[in-house]
Amino acid sequence: MTNEDSTITRTSPPFASDEATMLGAWLDFHRATLAIKVEGLTPDQLRERSCPPSSLSLLGLVRHMAEVERHWFRRVLAGQDLGPAGRYWSEKHPDGDFDLVDDADPVADTAAWEEDVAFARTAVQGLSLDTVGKGKWRNNEVTLRWILVHMIEEYARHNGHADLLRERIDGATGE
Repeated sequence: MTNEDSTITRTSPPFASDEATMLGAWLDFHRATLAIKVEGLTPDQLRERSCPPSSLSLLGLVRHMAEVERHWFRRVLAGQDLGPAGRYWSEKHPDGDFDLVDDADPVADTAAWEEDVAFARTAVQGLSLDTVGKGKWRNNEVTLRWILVHMIEEYARHNGHADLLRERIDGATGE
């Protein structure tokens, strides 16, 4: 699978730009990469696990990244009180985003991820990279710069997993 085969638009980040534009472009590039990796698969293919005992699946990655977007942009940056649990995890199921995909709805889960991405894009508009989030992470103040760098790292790592999962499912490869 290459980007040319995809219906998803993925724009390469600029080679020269200011820091905020560069970080935002790299984050959007990685978001689009995950979308390409899950595009065109059936619900069963999206739920397919990597290899026992791992619970890693493409759907689990989408759910996990929805949780990550939600946490950093809603909880930490915007300071929203979202309660003690996440959308897919709880104290009883701390890895529910990955473990509880057997009966999950890929359409609803993808829509939730897209909703959290849209919120994040709106939340950062007009903010300085030095903006400190209204929420804290482990009693630390966190800047928007830190959040964006962390999100790029998070997507880059998990897109590597997605690449291997997709190749295992249907042989599709590509960045």
